[in-house]
Amino acid sequence: MKKIVLLCVGGMSTSLMVTKMKDYADSIGFECEINAYAVNTAAKNAKDADMILLGPQVRFSMDEIKVQCPGVPVEAMDMMDYGMMKGEKVMKHVLEVIGK
Repeated sequence: MKKIVLLCVGGMSTSLMVTKMKDYADSIGFECEINAYAVNTAAKNAKDADMILLGPQVRFSMDEIKVQCPGVPVEAMDMMDYGMMKGEKVMKHVLEVIGK
């Protein structure tokens, strides 16, 4: 099972994106765990993830997150996809990066 972590300021603003991504993953039979956390908890909650996605508002933290979670792909979600809550599109990108 793959583990995907979304990071934002407080871990709350990404909760809808988590739901949308899970809905798409379920629809294609992809088993994964997707959770959202505050960016300042990355070392604790994301170091064993298969992929980390940053909310646009914390994209400036990318270099720091890469240091805290070595070997884990870290990307910022596209601002438009995030704003429009395009969970399917974001999940398809995750699948391209980590494979199914």
